[in-house]
Amino acid sequence: DGAGAPAERGPEVGTPPYSPPSHPPAVDDDFQFVLCEGCHQESTNLKLLTCLHTLCLGCLSENKPVGQCPVCRTVIPQATGIPDMDNLLFTNLQARLSIYRKISNSGGPSCSRCRGEAAAVWCSECEEFLCTKCFEDHQWFFKKRSHEARRVEDLRAESAHQFLEDTRKSCNLFCSSPGHANQGHICSIYCKKCRRPLCCSCALLDSHHAPFCDIRSETQRRQEELGTIGRELRRKRSAFEASYASLQDEAARLERAQREMRELIRRRVEQLVRLIRREEEELLGLVEARQEQGRRELSRELQRVEGVLRRMEAGERLVEKMHLYATEQEVMDMQPFIRDSLEELQRLQPAADGDRAQPGDLAECQARLQAL
Repeated sequence: DGAGAPAERGPEVGTPPYSPPSHPPAVDDDFQFVLCEGCHQESTNLKLLTCLHTLCLGCLSENKPVGQCPVCRTVIPQATGIPDMDNLLFTNLQARLSIYRKISNSGGPSCSRCRGEAAAVWCSECEEFLCTKCFEDHQWFFKKRSHEARRVEDLRAESAHQFLEDTRKSCNLFCSSPGHANQGHICSIYCKKCRRPLCCSCALLDSHHAPFCDIRSETQRRQEELGTIGRELRRKRSAFEASYASLQDEAARLERAQREMRELIRRRVEQLVRLIRREEEELLGLVEARQEQGRRELSRELQRVEGVLRRMEAGERLVEKMHLYATEQEVMDMQPFIRDSLEELQRLQPAADGDRAQPGDLAECQARLQAL
């Protein structure tokens, strides 16, 4: 009737001002994973590579050589070297952490509308800070809706983890039908045939959509699928770690054998007369030639296994953060891409011991030394 009180009053904002803590909670140390893995800076243009590393558009534009991940050297399929998939999870987390930093700041945020007064309330639906007066206007305008508004002083007392968890919206998917574009039709149904979310109207009126399931069931299934792949990936990672350690030991043994042989050659040759100095150089050259091929092959294998380990680490970390912080929209957009990348990692196998390159045989060098 235009004269009644708002149906949803929200928090009372007339209480005495809150005294901020002398040491605001640390944010950056716990959330370094949302930064670009190249420049370690925040960016609104974060891209997710098939190796599951996250880089900003600036680092990818300056990346040399083009077409390779600068972290693990995995090939980037796009010819431009710029992936198509945006890391929506990390970008959105950066935005929400920015809001938390404003709340935790000793000065506190100002009102997003009047700009003059200190904010007393934050509305998660409007994503605005409001002073007492603007909050009353907000409650009057949205009296027929249920906007969740919380006092800034209560939010300031929370940890960053709790703030991110509380601000993760449970239902923010909109109907994907072309006729409903930009109309804000919230969907609660998932069509398994079309593999997209739908509103109730589209599901009931179009007989081509079937079978259906609840959108939350589908997002939960996708989260569980990522979790299963992530657990299997952790088990497989141990095999790659063992292979990496074995390769390192073999590389060290190769270097040690080369070093010992060089010392032996020099000690023997120095006892000989000047006329056979040329024999010394020939023996050194033979050792270098025999060992160089094994060294190159081991170096390539070490780089490959190191890249796979980094990809696995990035995959595990991303699956964990998707489970902790991803909204349903982010799960729907990013899960197929992440699942394909994780399945590709699952298909990789560490090289067997018998398949690795063996160091060159030094028996010929020994024979020639004996002859000398």
